[in-house]
Amino acid sequence: MASSKYMIIFGLLMAMSCIDVSLAARHLLQTVPTLPNPTTAIPPLPTIPTTLPQPSIPPMPSTQIPSLPNMPSIPNMALPPMPNLPTTIPTTIPNLPTSIPSIPSLSPPPSN
Repeated sequence: MASSKYMIIFGLLMAMSCIDVSLAARHLLQTVPTLPNPTTAIPPLPTIPTTLPQPSIPPMPSTQIPSLPNMPSIPNMALPPMPNLPTTIPTTIPNLPTSIPSIPSLSPPPSN
């Protein structure tokens, strides 16, 4: 009996806290956000110079790339010949059953 009192009190407290949360959420949804004025909040961008300095790129070296060492040749792999398979198509087609076989069923028990 005492535990049911505590459960009722706990339920009321939870309901009251939910009301507070829903009222706070409703208040936040009804407020209009004030955004800062972009002309006063953001400083002006610096000006970009019209002539940019050109970096000097050193010339490419004129030496040739050394050749790769001689690689040993790969031996030729010979596969064995394919076996001769019969190429004839069988002329007789097996007969497929066209009727459904009967399934034996149990007779019902005799009635009184």
